[in-house]
Amino acid sequence: MSANVKTAYNFAIIRLVPHTWLGTFVNVGVVVHARTAGFLRARVMSDPRVLRALAPGLDAELLARYLDAVRAICDGDPAAGPLALIPTSERFHWLTSPRSDVLQSSPVHEGLCFEPSDTLDELFETFVRVPEGCAAP
Repeated sequence: MSANVKTAYNFAIIRLVPHTWLGTFVNVGVVVHARTAGFLRARVMSDPRVLRALAPGLDAELLARYLDAVRAICDGDPAAGPLALIPTSERFHWLTSPRSDVLQSSPVHEGLCFEPSDTLDELFETFVRVPEGCAAP
């Protein structure tokens, strides 16, 4: 990718919603999609120790597997099932579609960047906070 040309991208924050009826959430990941660059990646906090600290009483190992599945779908890993094999735009829209579940997506936002992978890291650092005493992913 040329250093002088900006790329349009969309992103969404992955939220952990421990009690869906309350609507409160904690940000646990970011998904970035830059269609013209063929880029779809997620960075998620899937350490069970961190998830246990964020949502006591929930099955942290199961949540970690769900978050790892988000990453695998973005990466196009065939082990993630048929969803990982569809075009990146369709995967992004499936991952960010509204749902009433313990893992939800924020609304989709857009921007311009020079390097989508750097933007993914910056968004993760900006929007996802690791609890004190837990190592960053």
